[in-house]
Amino acid sequence: MKRAELLVCHDCDLMQQGVPCPPRGTLRCLRCGAELARDHPEGLARSLALALGALLLFVISNLYPIVGLAVNGNIVRTTLWHSVRILYLDGMWPIAVLVFITTIFMPAMQIVCLLALLVPLAMNRAPWQAPLLFRAMYAARPWGMTEVLILGLLVALVKLSHIATVVAGVALWSFGALMLVLAGASAAFDTRQFWARVAGAALPSGAATAPGTNGAHGVALNGALRYAPGASGARAGGALTGAACGIARCHACGLLARMPGDAHGVVCPRCGSALHLRKVASLSRTWAFLAAAVVLYVPANVLPVMDTSSLFGTQKDTIMSGVVYLWTSGSWPLALLVFIASITVPMVKILGLSYLAWSTQRGWRWLPEQRTRIYRLIELIGRWSMLDIYVITMLVALVQFKALATITAGPAAIAFGAVVILTMFAANMFDPRLIWDAVERSDGDAR
Repeated sequence: MKRAELLVCHDCDLMQQGVPCPPRGTLRCLRCGAELARDHPEGLARSLALALGALLLFVISNLYPIVGLAVNGNIVRTTLWHSVRILYLDGMWPIAVLVFITTIFMPAMQIVCLLALLVPLAMNRAPWQAPLLFRAMYAARPWGMTEVLILGLLVALVKLSHIATVVAGVALWSFGALMLVLAGASAAFDTRQFWARVAGAALPSGAATAPGTNGAHGVALNGALRYAPGASGARAGGALTGAACGIARCHACGLLARMPGDAHGVVCPRCGSALHLRKVASLSRTWAFLAAAVVLYVPANVLPVMDTSSLFGTQKDTIMSGVVYLWTSGSWPLALLVFIASITVPMVKILGLSYLAWSTQRGWRWLPEQRTRIYRLIELIGRWSMLDIYVITMLVALVQFKALATITAGPAAIAFGAVVILTMFAANMFDPRLIWDAVERSDGDAR
């Protein structure tokens, strides 16, 4: 961002005048501390280079074996796709679909959309269907879980090393590189710079962007600046909010746009995402997803998550027994990791979101900044609960020695996967701006 402009915080809805972003610096909300803007020098060029590298690594990661298991001179190898197929053939199709979406489909969509958006811009052309591709890329980001898969593979390798000799495959290293490269491509992608370049590429040769549009927020932002200070309720407690002014911020592309009086079914004029001053039925939807997650959390931890059949009989392992096995075998760092990711994190998400929803519903004014930070933390850690699902996927695919030993996924795997998805949906449904609405109403009443 090269010059001052109007900014609206996506977490607390505070309107504030921006300042030029320092080189490689970050602008944060004055009220809740959320990131508002970040300077990415040559961000799009870096993102394109990294996306090209991610495409190559993604192909290698899915064509070559991840890991192999050597038993009596025979080596059993598996690819990610083969692991998904084994789960499907074993009747665990919900887990197979979940693993496929989070480790193959969503990362592929993110890479393809990045390239489809950035390659035309590198040739100074407007991307085809840029709004649709941008929305698809934005939607794929939170569901691509390559980094969680890597940790799951490490835990699986430790468990497998007690069964037979583990042989690392090419895909294991390429997946590690893919995790870093894809994360770098996403971090380098500058949304403001991208839409400014799209607007410039779409103009006829020699034309210039209209003064004051900044190429990033356009006409909708200029309309927002024509706010009449006499609007009712605009300054509750001295804070000027987007909702009070009838201005919504697009959560995908950051565009500020005026909302009509009814404010139903409105989409962003730039990327086509749904616009809302506040998420519709946010609290009721959050409670619904949380209730379903709580119901499934019990069988996810009580029922067996994995069944092992061998010459010595059948053993059923729960999530907690897997943690105990890692601890007693000397792998206490991995045991601690699995305990945190598979037991602590789901419970923290459920309790944290319940606290946020209940305190917001009760209209609490206490500690709004701290509660907003709790929400951001819950969003950040939500995906890491998938670690145990990926561990099971690898073990099921590799330990298929017929009469010697066989591992299959237990019923708790489906319940646990559902808990992870439901809590992620619950976090997505909760609107942190509601936390600050109660503060503004009470401050307005005090005045």
